[in-house]
Amino acid sequence: MAATTIAHNTHNAKLVLLGDMGAGKSSLVLRFVKGQFLEFQESTIGAAFFSQTLAVNDATVKFEIWDTAGQERYHSLAPMYYRGAAASIIVYDITNAESYARAKKWVQELQKQGNPNMVMALAGNKTDLEDKRRVTAEEARAYAGENGLFFIETSAKTSVNVNDIFYEIAKRLPRAQPAQNPAGMVLVDRPAEGSQAASCCS
Repeated sequence: MAATTIAHNTHNAKLVLLGDMGAGKSSLVLRFVKGQFLEFQESTIGAAFFSQTLAVNDATVKFEIWDTAGQERYHSLAPMYYRGAAASIIVYDITNAESYARAKKWVQELQKQGNPNMVMALAGNKTDLEDKRRVTAEEARAYAGENGLFFIETSAKTSVNVNDIFYEIAKRLPRAQPAQNPAGMVLVDRPAEGSQAASCCS
């Protein structure tokens, strides 16, 4: 029932997950959207789409989630999914130093080609495999801090911090895009100036 009272405050946010094959992107999404964990998750081909709605503060955020394939051969498709995305989660496996190195490459690519206001999260997944850890939390946290990302460690298997990462992104979103509605409302009030609409706000 509460949703109807705050429907006017609903934001649609495109969110993309990037990272190496086997880092656990699909498992994170499945845990967040359906509360499930599959021990043997098939590799994503191309990308998979999910949506999930969260209530944060006095707004509702509807995430349109693109879970991209981690295999190298699908890398060229990635810009199709992250272009225009409001947020991204770059996932690596804490037991795999190579997946961490690939995560850093994704960060660089997004910094160059992604939406400049994108909310970016770095997720060290598989904390349930602590005894096999190859990437320290301190190292990843420092890297995330230097690059303007927020960092969190997760386990899709035990669900640790999985919802937290999406809530944290949702909380940061409205601040990333504050100016869109006010300008739009001004234009609606002055239809006579409609011919200038395109140039004034593009």
